[in-house]
Amino acid sequence: MAGKHLLGSIAAALALAVIGFVALGYRNATAAPLVRRLVVTVPGYPAGTPPVRIVLFSDVHVHAPDMPPSRLEKIVGQINRLHPDIVVAAGDFTGNNWIGRDYSADQAIAPLGQLKSRFGAYAVLGNNDYEAGASQVSQALESAGVRVLSNAATVAGPIALGGIDGRIHSRVAAWRKARERTYKSLDSLPGVQVLVAHRPDEFVPAPRSVSLVLAGHTHCGQIVLPLVGALESGSDYGTRFLCGVHRDGAKLLVVTAGLGTSHVPLRIGAPADIWLVTVHGRLHNAGRPLLPPNS
Repeated sequence: MAGKHLLGSIAAALALAVIGFVALGYRNATAAPLVRRLVVTVPGYPAGTPPVRIVLFSDVHVHAPDMPPSRLEKIVGQINRLHPDIVVAAGDFTGNNWIGRDYSADQAIAPLGQLKSRFGAYAVLGNNDYEAGASQVSQALESAGVRVLSNAATVAGPIALGGIDGRIHSRVAAWRKARERTYKSLDSLPGVQVLVAHRPDEFVPAPRSVSLVLAGHTHCGQIVLPLVGALESGSDYGTRFLCGVHRDGAKLLVVTAGLGTSHVPLRIGAPADIWLVTVHGRLHNAGRPLLPPNS
């Protein structure tokens, strides 16, 4: 009898631990995203031009229960209060959770029509958007006033903004073709070169002419356990570019944790975030240091 009682107590404790883990993870997944701030000095920034404020978000994954369109509307309001000059979204707008309600591309993306920025809002598609239907997602974004950069580039104020989407190619040649098309388009435009890519892996092959790479996809691990670490990164480089700021010479990479969740509506150790990246030249705010992430 004592043995059965002990087993019962262990089972009850495990059940409570699981319930607590799920409750904490869901609370984290539905919390307002952190705002992380970074100031970047770019030597080639146009002389006499004021700093430009870029807001980066990614991996919205609109899907019930944690990210219905109504929650995205609130996050759009949070973004607008940052008064961005440029808004960039690094892909994966549609959901893929194993439970909860799906939304159409139009329903999922409609709240982005309320974004406000001086030089416009831009997006690349993520791998999940291709699975959901790239043409439908692109049309919904364009209808919401968000320009899709599909391996292309455009001028946004003092920025030459290029976009490499997150399609998972089966052949190396297809990756190379997409990259070369984007780099060529960037080189034809004036301004500081900024590359938006769904996957942070694009930081490695990006040419030195690119000053800043903005990416998502990893969710910063989404579930990061003590001692174990991130359960998944989604990157060919493992956890090397899992999250935050990375530098390679003059190139800088910013990886956002994203807003929504993938597969399960839980976040542990990887809170959702939005990045406000201020880009300026050496003559502006001289001597001001690169700011660390903060909330």
